[in-house]
Amino acid sequence: MHFPLVVIAGPTAAGKSKLAVDLALKLNGEIISADSVQMYKYFNIGAAKLTLEEQKGVPHHLFDILEPDEQFSVAQFQALARRKIKEIQERGRLPFLVGGTGLYIQAVIDPFEFPETKGYEVIRKRLRRLWNAGKKEQIYQKLQAVDPVSAERIHPNDFRRISRALEVYQLTGRPISSYKYKKKKSLYCLEMVGLTYKRAELYQRIEKRVDKMFAEGLIEEARSILSRGYSKELKPFKTLGYKQVIKYLEGSYDFDEAVAETKKATRNYAKRQLTWFRRDKRICWSYLKEGDDYQEILERIFRHLCRSMNICVE
Repeated sequence: MHFPLVVIAGPTAAGKSKLAVDLALKLNGEIISADSVQMYKYFNIGAAKLTLEEQKGVPHHLFDILEPDEQFSVAQFQALARRKIKEIQERGRLPFLVGGTGLYIQAVIDPFEFPETKGYEVIRKRLRRLWNAGKKEQIYQKLQAVDPVSAERIHPNDFRRISRALEVYQLTGRPISSYKYKKKKSLYCLEMVGLTYKRAELYQRIEKRVDKMFAEGLIEEARSILSRGYSKELKPFKTLGYKQVIKYLEGSYDFDEAVAETKKATRNYAKRQLTWFRRDKRICWSYLKEGDDYQEILERIFRHLCRSMNICVE
């Protein structure tokens, strides 16, 4: 049996979290976060986590499950999210997978296969030393030799992806490109909803959100996390907002530059998110505009889900 699953996707600042909560209230649902930053403890403002009040009593899963220095992979997220979907369904409730991290969503809903690569840290550290010693070209040539398919897609300056591909090859003997998922039907009885705005309006929403994040204490939050003894080199500090705040704290940016660079980086991220999600023809898009009646939008999407899931749940 394929479990019913609602996916709510789209670019940052489109209003996914609020809509998901209100739909879950109407449809006896529970929410699984598909946001790669919201899983980390203490990273609240920059990750735009809903407060308990904003969650309105709807159970939220995969929030605050990781320490800032904890290693975590897409494969681990896939396993956790699929288990949560099953548990929610077994409770007689409807699971919602909500977020803007496209790879996380696709890894859950489609038959993705991930290699088991325990021990990658040693290889990554060695590659990083060589990379920092000026051996970038040699490392990239190694990737071209063992996995030309991946090399074609990965920029020669993208250490993270080059390293990951070489780690997988060295640990499994197979190129990472050979692990792509097969074109099969989803593992779930899916209904996918996409939210977005016209570009100019989306950018305005992003800029307002960034201003709000800084006003609510994003810099103080980052300082507080660092004061706990965590390194500024950790993965969550490389994400939107936090990366720019670190540069501010180091003195590389003044306050206005930190805000402006966060806005610019977030706009670029939203473009990449839209490019990713628009490839998925299963998504039913709602193109919103400022001034829309929110209750009308909510009711329209609610009715759409009811019609679709009446077929799906049977």
